[in-house]
Amino acid sequence: MASAPSLPLFYNGLEPLSSEAHANYKVRPQETAPFLVGQHAIPVTVDEFPLVQRFMPIVFSVGDQPIPLALMGLNEGVNVFVDDEGRLTETNFYVPAYIRRYPYMLARLRPESEELSLCFDPTSPTIGAFDDGESLFDGNQPSELTKNILQFNESFEQAGARTQNFMKELGEMGLLMDGEVSIQPDGADQPFVYRGFQMINEEKLVDLRGDQLRKMSQSGMLPLLYAHLFSLSLMRDIFARQAQLGKMPQPQLQPVG
Repeated sequence: MASAPSLPLFYNGLEPLSSEAHANYKVRPQETAPFLVGQHAIPVTVDEFPLVQRFMPIVFSVGDQPIPLALMGLNEGVNVFVDDEGRLTETNFYVPAYIRRYPYMLARLRPESEELSLCFDPTSPTIGAFDDGESLFDGNQPSELTKNILQFNESFEQAGARTQNFMKELGEMGLLMDGEVSIQPDGADQPFVYRGFQMINEEKLVDLRGDQLRKMSQSGMLPLLYAHLFSLSLMRDIFARQAQLGKMPQPQLQPVG
């Protein structure tokens, strides 16, 4: 899930935003997101499940620390919701917060520090010492734009913490299992079988004790699990989009996450 060692998906570098170093920096609006081309699995928070499940399948990554992922394609290198320039092809679509956050993020400048600083990816074409665009600073003070960016990133971090707690509970309950989806297109000799992700084990969910289910319902966790389960039907829609775009692999086992 990392685009470079120790850097999250999309980011090629991180630089702390500073009124001294970036006093004349501005932000230019960008109609395309080239960094999104070919990215098929995007991290999402539990806060987003109700919206994401309307447009994309929600699955969980494999490994010791799984995270929720929205699938914008079923195969590596395929994103069916953007064109080759990174322009969104849908007018009615929910763009995950992880995408909207880029090129900014809150990060610890020193491992021992508890304080998070607003940083940005210096390779992004949207931010720089431009003649046009919105200023990031008014003198030595953050502009209204920067305050809004900071607030969005703080909200994202809080949603991330809630997501970590959600995943911890799933792990403790043992509700995750290896996922598999088999799709048999018309005229194909063999099905396309997708694995390499995790999903909720519905049998274990149904077999939970009444008090456990009641607690999950009251906490808002249960509706999120069903949002994930309902969203899995969209895998066939994504598959159909890939087929329409001519971006299908050979029928065999395909890793998704």
